[in-house]
This record gives sequence, C-alpha cells and structure tokens, in this order.
Amino acid sequence: MAKASRKVIVTCAITGGIHTPSMSPYLPVTADEIAQQAIEAAEAGAAILHLHARNPEDGRPTQDPAAFAQFLPRLKQSTDAVLNLTTGGSPTMQVEERLQPALKFGPEVASLNMGSMNFGLYPMLGRYEKFQHDWEPEYLEKSRDVVFRNTFKDIEYILQSCSGNGTRFEFECYDTSHLYTLAHFRDRGLVKGPLFVQTVFGILGGIGTHPEDVAHMKRTADRLFGDDYVWSVLGAGRYQMPITTMAASMGGNVRVGLEDSLWDGPGQLAQSNAAQVRRIRQVLEGLGLEIATPDDARNILSLKGGDQVNF
Repeated sequence: MAKASRKVIVTCAITGGIHTPSMSPYLPVTADEIAQQAIEAAEAGAAILHLHARNPEDGRPTQDPAAFAQFLPRLKQSTDAVLNLTTGGSPTMQVEERLQPALKFGPEVASLNMGSMNFGLYPMLGRYEKFQHDWEPEYLEKSRDVVFRNTFKDIEYILQSCSGNGTRFEFECYDTSHLYTLAHFRDRGLVKGPLFVQTVFGILGGIGTHPEDVAHMKRTADRLFGDDYVWSVLGAGRYQMPITTMAASMGGNVRVGLEDSLWDGPGQLAQSNAAQVRRIRQVLEGLGLEIATPDDARNILSLKGGDQVNF
C-alpha cells in the first residue's frame, strides 16, 4: 500500500443509487436532505463525501447535472471536504448519462467502476411488505436480468472525457478482475498514481465478504500496484463495520454511508450518515489511528484542490 501513514481517510457515501426511499425514512432524497446530511458527515470526520443525486419527488436516482447543482455550491461553501461525484449513477443508466455531472462540474474526485457485472438488488424485494413508489419494486426486480455495463470502451470514454479537467478517480473494484482492468489502464498510461482503489465487498455479483476475500483483494492490489496506490474498503449492508474495521487494521482507509448500508447495528436503522461516520471514527480511534482531514486526503491522493472545480 502506498504512503504508509496512520492517518485514515474516511469517505462517506451519502445516498447512492442502490437503496430506495421505502427502505429507510432516513435516506436523503431532496437536495436539502443530501446537503444537510453531507455537511453533518463532514463535521463528524468524513474527509471525502461521495455524492449521488435523486429526483426529489419520488427518490429515483438521477444523473441530471441540474439536480447536483442544487447541493454542490452549498457543500463547497459549508465544508472543506473533498467532493466526489459518481459516474456510476445506477445500473439502469447508460454511460453517457452517468458521466454528465463529473464532466460538467470537474470535481476533485469522481468514482469509476472498473468492470461490467451482475448487480443483484432483487433479494431486497422480500424484505419489505410495501413500497411508497411504483418504481421501487420494478427497479429491484429488474436487477435480476440487468448487467451493470462498464466495458473497456466505457471506462476509456470516461477517462478521456475527464482528462482535461484534473479530476482524479476513486476506482471501484468489485472483484479481482477489476484490479487487473485497472492495471491495464495504468499500463496504457491512461491513469496515473497514486491510484485511489476502493475495493467493494458484499454486492451480489461481486466478491464476497469473507476475511479471506478482503485479504485476497489487498494481496492482489499490492502485487499489481506496489506502493503506487491508496487502499480503501467498503462493505455492503450488515458487513459495513466488520469489513471496514478489518481493513483499517490492515492499513486501509474506509468508506461508510447510507449508500452502502442503512444500518447502525443489528436491527437498528442509522438515523443519519453522520451516525455511521461517528461509529467508524470510534473504531479507528480505538485502534490508535488518526482521522485524516480533507487537506490530508488531498495530499495523500494528490488532488487538484477544492478551488479548481466548476461549481
């Protein structure tokens, strides 16, 4: 892993495109809710805020830049946190649509999925008796027969489209093959270190949540990237805290947030993103680790700075 340091970057993924409004009353949907929860997460210790947008009327994921424009300036004015915009959107979107916010706003960081995959959300259908909006069960059921497309052409398109604005990427790797795809683009010179590698555990269609899965992904990344990468980890659902704790003890950085898990303990919904940040911060500090500030994160990841964005 690159840049041995006891400072741990905490990323908070505020709303995402996985969970639907019926699953939790605390999932932020409107621009005001997203902004407020993001600010609170930063105040709790998140150095990076990973951002999606939603239709304020029904909570459906949207990549319309106008939706992001409702909260990005407020976040820039209210917090020094690094703002990281998704290019993943949701599995039902085409890459051109998913790219638009990062292309328009030129953030310091944008996420980038490193491979096509099955992305199964349909098991969540059986956990809820009714839904607020008609689109929700349809969205979940559709994941039974949808491939989340991230082809070599798609990845190259995003990299080349953003090459002139200084945006660096959070490379989201859901399986071992995604690390090799990232190495391919590094070898071609389309990405440069330090690589910010976010390994994702627990999505149906990606790698599992066993401790050996975590260790295997780290071993593979170490072999492929040596000291030219920064490792971060997220665990989906109830595996969020066990996996981030394990990764932190192995020298990794961590990601939490309601995009990845709605929970704050067994059977207890997290009432905010900040609640999860505070919980992982307690774990990290209990391990004797220091929480990275936004400026620490900018230095570790070689970012261009918050004054160089287009919002």
